[in-house]
Amino acid sequence: MTLTYLGTASVLIDTGSVRVLTDPVLDEPGGTYDMGPAWAPAGWFGSTRSHPTPIPAAALGAVDVALLSHDHHFDNLDYAGRAFVLGRSVDTIVTNTASARRLAPLKRDVRGLATGESTTAAGIRITATPARHGPRLTPQVGQVSGFLLEGSHIPTIWFSGDTVMTPRLRHWLTAERHIDVAIIACGAVRFPSAPILSKARFTFDPAEVVDAALALNPRMLIPVHRSGWTHFASEGPLRDAINAAGLEPRTRWLEPGESVSIST
Repeated sequence: MTLTYLGTASVLIDTGSVRVLTDPVLDEPGGTYDMGPAWAPAGWFGSTRSHPTPIPAAALGAVDVALLSHDHHFDNLDYAGRAFVLGRSVDTIVTNTASARRLAPLKRDVRGLATGESTTAAGIRITATPARHGPRLTPQVGQVSGFLLEGSHIPTIWFSGDTVMTPRLRHWLTAERHIDVAIIACGAVRFPSAPILSKARFTFDPAEVVDAALALNPRMLIPVHRSGWTHFASEGPLRDAINAAGLEPRTRWLEPGESVSIST
């Protein structure tokens, strides 16, 4: 199996017979996007993307399954990414229930999973895992999911989605299971210009990344959603925390366009 990092939280998982794409961000770099609700001034939740697009949508080819942790933030599904997953190149979209309600009128096979629910697509069992994209009571905070991928012919993969640590997620992380690859969204995302929420955090900080990785004990750790946007924290403390925890030997710091292989 080969995993190719496309930037932000976009990873192309290729087993040789099945291709899965997570949270596609495929626009050209340099754009500034509004991540906030419609009523909020754009400056409150704005962010500019700088990382390259190593494989444009036109060159990605056919994808069996697109996993969307959520559909309402441009750093997880931008304009080109949305057009790609809704087009003919993608067979099936698996996402959370709220995102599925918005996308289902636009595509035939869109599957919305509540936490703990599973579906099988392209021979892979996909289970929605707990996630909360920021502090409680924030709009759309629960409209997000992580995913566990399992199958007899693939390594077991956990894709965290955008989340902070919660009691429900911690309980899931500490359950006894074997994880080959943990793809963890980092970034310690904050929006300092947003009133009331200026100090709120919307994704894992370095300590939470380490907690999750130590609880799961994966063969391979791939930190994503960690650089290339102005609303992400500096990557240095994340690298320091992973090194201090003794996780560096199993961590793969992929840059956009870089691939890594893992055996079943």
